[in-house]
Amino acid sequence: MNTFENKVALVTGASYGIGFAIAKDLASRGAHLILTARSVEKLEALASSIRSEGGKANVFEADLSVSGSANELFEKISSEGIKIDLLVNNAGYGRWGEFTEFERSDYSKMLHLNINSLIELTHMFIPQMIQKGGGGVINVGSTASFLPVPFASVYSASKAFVLMFSDAIRYEYQDKNIQVMTLCPGGTASKFSEVASEKSSDALKTLNQVLKEKGQLGDSCELVAKEGLDAFLKNKSSFITGKGNKKFAFLPRILSRDRIIKLTGDIFRKRVAK
Repeated sequence: MNTFENKVALVTGASYGIGFAIAKDLASRGAHLILTARSVEKLEALASSIRSEGGKANVFEADLSVSGSANELFEKISSEGIKIDLLVNNAGYGRWGEFTEFERSDYSKMLHLNINSLIELTHMFIPQMIQKGGGGVINVGSTASFLPVPFASVYSASKAFVLMFSDAIRYEYQDKNIQVMTLCPGGTASKFSEVASEKSSDALKTLNQVLKEKGQLGDSCELVAKEGLDAFLKNKSSFITGKGNKKFAFLPRILSRDRIIKLTGDIFRKRVAK
């Protein structure tokens, strides 16, 4: 895929943050947007904005953390006669804190959203893309895809899965003209940090608020979207956005696993200290 012009793109988690920015950027490049998230009001506002600028957008409400939701979404889109060219699996969330601070039910929802729905949507839409003669999948991982992250153990493990899965299917479907890329942002100035810390310690909530006020939460969502979409058009297998974030992928090449765990653990322990 060397252009997004006239391509039909499904973006999950499009109501805010990186998903919102990717949807806006794709629309500016001439794509027809299929938007999904839990908040239909925000999606409708985004769709209206895209249409007001001459673009095309459809809205489908879905909570992809719920079992069966990916299949329901696929059926809804298909029933409208819509065929997807590009799937952007962006929806996801994490938690910051000690592993046992959070309920198993919360982790189950996180894993269903970050992994299960991502797999299911990819499994359902790739055959459709093959029938159309080609297509693409962008799976949103993280710089945490490359390292174990103490105090974000389940989240970082889920994003490591996303990277490994994406690399594997990229090879499997390259001869069928299907591009697959893992987009790996670092810290991003989005609602993600608020969601990740909403059930965490008061100290972490305070830290996130201070970082937000100082403008130090990370790269902008717009930067992540632009750099990520540009990288996809260059047929990159994975891409780390932002300045300085590539070091996270480089560290496993030069440090032992024990050293990496201690390094990341020492860093993030300070963030979750009570």
